[in-house]
Amino acid sequence: MLREHSSFKLRLILILIIQIMLFYPLLCISDEKDKHPNKVIEYASLIDSIQFKESIKYCDKKIPLNVIDVKQRLEKEMLLSLWDRPQVILWVKRSTKFFPHIEKILKAYNLPLDLKYIPIIESALRPHASSSKGAVGYWQFLKSTGKSYGLRIDSQIDERRNIFKSTHAACKYLVSLYQRFDSYFLALAAYNMGEYGLKSEIEIQKSGDFFSLYLPLETQRYVFKAIAAKLIIENHQKYGFNLNQNDLYPAFSFDTVNFKTDYQIPLTLLSQSAGVPFKTIKDLNPDIRGYHLNQGNFSILIPKGKAKGFKQKFVTLYNNWEKTNKIRFHIVKIGESLIGIANKYNVSVSSVLKRNNLTLKGIIHPGDRLVIE
Repeated sequence: MLREHSSFKLRLILILIIQIMLFYPLLCISDEKDKHPNKVIEYASLIDSIQFKESIKYCDKKIPLNVIDVKQRLEKEMLLSLWDRPQVILWVKRSTKFFPHIEKILKAYNLPLDLKYIPIIESALRPHASSSKGAVGYWQFLKSTGKSYGLRIDSQIDERRNIFKSTHAACKYLVSLYQRFDSYFLALAAYNMGEYGLKSEIEIQKSGDFFSLYLPLETQRYVFKAIAAKLIIENHQKYGFNLNQNDLYPAFSFDTVNFKTDYQIPLTLLSQSAGVPFKTIKDLNPDIRGYHLNQGNFSILIPKGKAKGFKQKFVTLYNNWEKTNKIRFHIVKIGESLIGIANKYNVSVSSVLKRNNLTLKGIIHPGDRLVIE
């Protein structure tokens, strides 16, 4: 009896949720009309949004909407994307921040500008996006693929999170895939599922036409997701996303500072030199992991207008820090633990972890060099 009662309550809750989801867009339109009684609000309904009255191109190739299966697949991605209205709003807002930089790099590689929608569907233009398979960053590179296309990925730096370097790597990869498959649709399929897997499917199915290939479901949807993102972002007002210019994020702007350090230094030296919070440095440089930079040469992004006087401040702060912070190095020996090493130098385990970008689950090996401060 209790199970039946619980099941009945659950069904009622589900019915209520569905009703809210169905009528919420209508309530929003009504509210918009109340705010602007003399304004004619024309939103494309979900049904209207999949009435493709004009030809659609992606990467300069016409989509064969006369094929029923192709039309149905695009309809699905359009409807699913448009239903997630908060996500679409963020797509549009972030696109104005990053697209100018992505387009510039795409042009340098002579690639179609429509490829800028790939990081939209891969990561929603979020640097810290990650997948269960280990893909990370704007373009969702796996570690092995990222490294093979020149990205630095280690405990200190993960350039998959760098919008510029990851886009250059993605362009190199896409150029290689296009040269291999002679089709941007197939190149994107290979980008998603792997080039060897796609090559195998083409050979087995005796077809080189993306739209007629039977591929993993995620890959079958991949190109259509990109096409849907393009249609929605380029025509967002048509679909009811009436964002004004003030609603959009400004283009990503910054100054670049170059410097060299002989020791591992805290990022706070950079934030203090630029006169900004620590968080600002981390946000502008999401590829930097942890709280420190190792010794070496670096190019760091700081807020626009903050480069003036940076080097002088940095030199002063660096010299003062070097005098007041005694840097020691410890070479790990067989049988040693982080707790034992921390006790030896009378420092906390957490300080050793942070100073060396380690975690409690991290493993140290004999011969490793640890910085002790």
